[in-house]
Amino acid sequence: MSTTVDHTKRRALGKGLESLLPRVAPPALPVQEAAPEAAPESGKPREIAVELIDKNPFQTRSHFDEQQLAELAASIAATGVVQPVLLRPLPNGRFQLIAGERRWLASQKAGKTSVPAILRQVSDEQAMEMTIVENLQRADLNPIEQARAYERLSRDFKMTQEQMAQRTGKDRASVSNFLRLLRLPGETQEQVEKGVLSFGHARALLALDSPEMVLKAAKKVTALSMSVRQTESYVQGLLNPEKKAGQQKEAEAIDPNVKEAQERLQRSLGLKVRIEDKNGRGRVVIEYARLEDFDALMEAITGE
Repeated sequence: MSTTVDHTKRRALGKGLESLLPRVAPPALPVQEAAPEAAPESGKPREIAVELIDKNPFQTRSHFDEQQLAELAASIAATGVVQPVLLRPLPNGRFQLIAGERRWLASQKAGKTSVPAILRQVSDEQAMEMTIVENLQRADLNPIEQARAYERLSRDFKMTQEQMAQRTGKDRASVSNFLRLLRLPGETQEQVEKGVLSFGHARALLALDSPEMVLKAAKKVTALSMSVRQTESYVQGLLNPEKKAGQQKEAEAIDPNVKEAQERLQRSLGLKVRIEDKNGRGRVVIEYARLEDFDALMEAITGE
């Protein structure tokens, strides 16, 4: 698949789905329910048989809550589909989802044979980019799903974190924090995806130096049901183990404001930070274990 995206298309991303999807007349619908009087150029929804709709191959969402899906199905059975799904016609006479997979799945659970749909003619590239951006604008994606969506925008469309933030209406720091989640070991990512560990827990664990430390710490955090703040304190304890008597005494003499600033930087960057201050002068030392951490730090500081 080509990864080159037309500049005009990119500029339109922040304007929502409609701006990227040109209104063109779709091919004749092989569906009895389609209303012949509906004018395609008006953007009015048309009834499309659910059996003629294919899943979106660009979907980044990996989990649909079954209870929520059942509730939506019950609502659709009672009142129908309120918001049409968005489809694109395929050359074989079928249709492919661009947006609205939950509504499509729930309609099938509700026993519906068709769903209202708006048809748009878009390329594979447009469909993939719009699917990812539309998902990221939703509030119910879990943190790992969001991280994978941002990663696809970076990999497939060569977007910088700043560009991704602009497309999705998020701030750049949030984009960076989500992407960093993919550096967690696979087992820990799965815990975050399932909700065993929260986004805050994951951010705290990212400060640890090795996958082995992360896995060991995550196991203790879940076993003790630690809060995010407790996890942060626990991680800081691992990063700064108790020193010898003379060193410990020196550590205890750190100004509380300096210590708080040091901990805030560590939480924000996900890296070990040490502030050496003497009478308002000093230096900030940021430690990294991998080149990827250094690159993320540079982007966080420079915004490039």
